[in-house]
Amino acid sequence: MKIKAAIDARKESGSDIVIVARTDSRQAVSLDESLWRCRAFADAGADVLFIDALASKEEMKAFCEISPLVPKMANMLEGGGKTPILNPLELEDIGYKLVSYPLSLIGASIQAMQDSLAALRGGRIPPPRSMPSFEEIKEILGFNTYYKEEQRYATSTNQLSSQRVSSSRYSMQNSAQDDTKQRGRSPDDPIVEVITPYVYNNDGADGSRDPFSQIWSRTLRIKITGRDGFERLDVRIPAGFLEGITNIVPALGGVNIKALLDDAADEVGGKQLLDFIDTMGDRIQVFLE
Repeated sequence: MKIKAAIDARKESGSDIVIVARTDSRQAVSLDESLWRCRAFADAGADVLFIDALASKEEMKAFCEISPLVPKMANMLEGGGKTPILNPLELEDIGYKLVSYPLSLIGASIQAMQDSLAALRGGRIPPPRSMPSFEEIKEILGFNTYYKEEQRYATSTNQLSSQRVSSSRYSMQNSAQDDTKQRGRSPDDPIVEVITPYVYNNDGADGSRDPFSQIWSRTLRIKITGRDGFERLDVRIPAGFLEGITNIVPALGGVNIKALLDDAADEVGGKQLLDFIDTMGDRIQVFLE
């Protein structure tokens, strides 16, 4: 009844659903019962037949001999099932047309992850040959195809830059539209709210001049250029406003900006503090102005 209902549903929907009829009666009842049920499935119109937990090659051959025009499916539950584990060529010789190896990929993945974690825990890194290169990973996951599509639909540098800033990890929240109207600017103009803390005293406790206090009058310019040459971010913030800077550019998390500013506090004019390529291939530049 279920097989006929599935066939009727397929016809009514006009879909190309493949109906696989399965029985678990080999272990629950007997081999003869499971073979009888599969003949009934075939007569009802099933596209594929499957008996779970056949116990030997002989039983598998007996299964493939019934309803010869209907494809048979095998389930090779690696290391845990009752059915003998055979390779695809052996199964084809018996008469199977479809086969599932449900644990092969996930098992290999788990073992690889465990080996890598064991290496890291032991103070080592996994050998390069044990994994694809970064470029190979990007190719496998489709990053390179995505980059090509991105270039295809890029109409201008400014447009692409605007799209990326709004969606990338370096994005910053724009002010509300009502606020832009009050300031006399277009809602489409990028807005960066800058809060400058008030400095009460520029002198140290002993009356000496604190070099870092001069930084409040300077500006940090953070510029990010994507690996494809398009500008992703170009923003200026008060140089003394260090807390939260990594929320704007996470890649600066391991850089001691405070020390760089201390060294440059007394210098006149602009100075480039940083210029490096991050792990994503983006160029990050930080200037003191």
